[in-house]
Amino acid sequence: MATWLRRFTAARPPVRSVKAPPPGAEPARRASRERNLFEAAAAHVAASVEGDEQALEAASARVTPEALMFGISELARRAVVVLAQERGVPPRAVARSLLGLPEG
Repeated sequence: MATWLRRFTAARPPVRSVKAPPPGAEPARRASRERNLFEAAAAHVAASVEGDEQALEAASARVTPEALMFGISELARRAVVVLAQERGVPPRAVARSLLGLPEG
């Protein structure tokens, strides 16, 4: 096993260097990535609520699982904040209420 692993890692191509983006390009790329991440999270959550398996799979394939989980967490955080402001209650109360937990 160790011999195979050594052969495999020795046969890997060298890592290519990454070129620096042209000036002014990075904020646009980052905004585009974030938009795609949050669009995928919104689509995933909406498809989950609607029970649309095809849309759920399509949304999941748009970004990495880690990025999708971050987007879903951010969506949940923002939703709790907005609901708390609308209801005039602390975010903790809204979060517990949405999950059906007793006030604590």
